[in-house]
Amino acid sequence: MVKKTAVLGFGNPVRADDGVGIYVIEQLQAAMPPDESVSVFDMGTSAFEVLFQLRGHDRIILVDAVINSEEAVGSVFKLPASEVEGKIEDDPLVFLHGLKWHQALSYARKMLGADYPEEIDVYLIAIENTSFNVGMGEAAKQGGDRVVQLLLDEFSG
Repeated sequence: MVKKTAVLGFGNPVRADDGVGIYVIEQLQAAMPPDESVSVFDMGTSAFEVLFQLRGHDRIILVDAVINSEEAVGSVFKLPASEVEGKIEDDPLVFLHGLKWHQALSYARKMLGADYPEEIDVYLIAIENTSFNVGMGEAAKQGGDRVVQLLLDEFSG
């Protein structure tokens, strides 16, 4: 059975490398043929609206930037669901344009109830530049490209 998967890209595209999660979503949308089993969502500005659209998905894949990882910019990390579950808060205080992935999952869990997907993967891409700037550095973009290719390979096989 094919798992219906939602890929959520987080980030702010006017904060330099922090936009890498949105970049991954844009690249997936451009590269993937239509597939009813995979939904891709830009969580940059309409996060709460998107959370309601997660109903009916069996799996969530999150993509975001991580700063101060002590690894080279562009390094990619895949976290197990247990790491994500430990970050979920009961009632997180958020700002509409500053929703982080663990906060989104906190709200999704409450909003979806029994329909909350059990399988969650997180891809984090190491960054260092979050200054006000449209456009990413080449190393962050290369990390984003690696995540895009990993996901395309997974969805095609």
